[in-house]
Amino acid sequence: MASVTSLSDSVQQHLASAIAAALPEAGSADPLLRRSDRADFQANGILALAKKAKANPRELAAQVVSRLESGGAIRDIEVSGPGFLNVTIADRAITENLAARYADDTGRLGVPFADRPGTTVIDYAQPNVAKEMHVGHLRSAVIGDSVVQLLGFTGETVVRRHHIGDWGTQFGMLIQYLDEHPHELDHEAGEVSGEEAMSNLDRLYKAARKHFDSDEEFKTRARRRVVDLQAGDPHTLAVWQKFVDESKIYFFSVFEKLDMEVRDPDIVGESGYNDMLAETCRLLEESGVAVRSEGALCVFFDDVKGPDGKPVPLIVQKSDGGYGYAATDLSAIRDRVFNLKADTLLYVVDARQSLHFKMVFETARRAGWLNEDVTAVQLAFGTVLGKDGKPFKTRAGETVRLVDLLDEAIDRASTVVREKAQDLSEEEIAERGTQVGIGAVKYADLSTSANRDYKFDLDQMVSLNGDTSVYLQYAYARIQSILRKAGEVRPAAHPELDLSDAERALGLHADAFGEAVTEAAREYAPHKLTAYLYQLASLYTTFYDKCPVLKAESPEQVENRLFLCDVTARTLHRGMALLGIRTPERL
Repeated sequence: MASVTSLSDSVQQHLASAIAAALPEAGSADPLLRRSDRADFQANGILALAKKAKANPRELAAQVVSRLESGGAIRDIEVSGPGFLNVTIADRAITENLAARYADDTGRLGVPFADRPGTTVIDYAQPNVAKEMHVGHLRSAVIGDSVVQLLGFTGETVVRRHHIGDWGTQFGMLIQYLDEHPHELDHEAGEVSGEEAMSNLDRLYKAARKHFDSDEEFKTRARRRVVDLQAGDPHTLAVWQKFVDESKIYFFSVFEKLDMEVRDPDIVGESGYNDMLAETCRLLEESGVAVRSEGALCVFFDDVKGPDGKPVPLIVQKSDGGYGYAATDLSAIRDRVFNLKADTLLYVVDARQSLHFKMVFETARRAGWLNEDVTAVQLAFGTVLGKDGKPFKTRAGETVRLVDLLDEAIDRASTVVREKAQDLSEEEIAERGTQVGIGAVKYADLSTSANRDYKFDLDQMVSLNGDTSVYLQYAYARIQSILRKAGEVRPAAHPELDLSDAERALGLHADAFGEAVTEAAREYAPHKLTAYLYQLASLYTTFYDKCPVLKAESPEQVENRLFLCDVTARTLHRGMALLGIRTPERL
């Protein structure tokens, strides 16, 4: 299916050609087109061009208008103010463009692929082995998953990486304890639920910790175990693997609840780079990027100093020979650039780690692993806050378990669905409650710019009014209800019909879906897509209130309005899917 040129792109191209004809020295100048409340679009680019050419802007604007090819999408164009162009689109063009999108049987709504897609490795959803996932893990998973969908939709080759915390000194204590109590994690593979797996790990961790704190001999044995683990001792690795496997049962259950696909081959934890660590250090030291300082291998930066004014280095290898996070992260960069052939590395990681990643990226640049052809970006996200505006904690002051949070969202959403449901069974209410609850949590996260903190307020999230996913889901379900009621009458485009203001506004916005997706993908900004979809649902509500659909004036108008409804529904459905949110057919 060929892609469809949006009306704004079409107008942009026509204006650019007219500008080039009126002012050849301007070349392919940007008309600076944007939506306007004075007309459908306003072009502001003539002012700057006139200033540069020392011409009168209103006169230049008039010349541009006279050079415009007549016909096509533009119904009317007028010069206003100091040289703005107000552009009104023909009703026929709106309907025809939407009809072309509607005819796209790939489900892409005529949205083109990116011109030069590349390969992006995206590092997101990074839980820790043998530890409960908490609310802090939510944002990396939800934002990362949406960016994966957005980039994939534009044609990018996306390689997912879940850099789980599965290595380090803390495992010595756990491995030693399990070795001395060998049946603590025994069960038939796959028969344990995620909740049971986590409680097994939690019980084991507490017992090991108690031993470690009270028994000096156990503490010594546990520390020796760390050395065995790092040396690759087969028995120690086999015990360690049990913790990883048990943790994965739990991880997969949480990701399933989040309605996210996390695949086993994409989980490459810290341990996945062990074999590269020594070489990474050798390459950095030999090239002079890293130097020995008090026995440790360090990289120094002019602009990174501690409170005492002394430089704070990135420590790649500790003085005792152990490796820090930096060695693993730098090895991962080498793997992603040279083996996976990525041209973009994207890290969806808490903003509090920004300094670490700044230093890691700069080190990789100095080493030549990152260059003009490869960019590394941290998509830094803010903190989840409670209603009181402070970091989200339980009443006892502990971090909130992610599973508890999701269960509560599903409960609240099920109550909302039950109150509104007319002909849904209990089973359907439970299914819709899950889709609405999980959607509400994701949407609240994604509708805030990633780098800002946001308040976790379930009452607000599952509200039917305001900028929530439930509002969008209900708009979608309402359209499906109208389409069902239409029975034998099918949606059909009638370009010959005049459109009301509400129809025009809805049609023009639906036509701009591709631009919203492209911008959200280019800037790794799902919140730009949520803003677009919320406006789409709002414009649909206005249309629904002002334009009778099934009781329209003529059979053609009924079909055309059903067509507008269906185009809106398909756009909502596709857009919500890119956010990882379901759109139930009935609510």
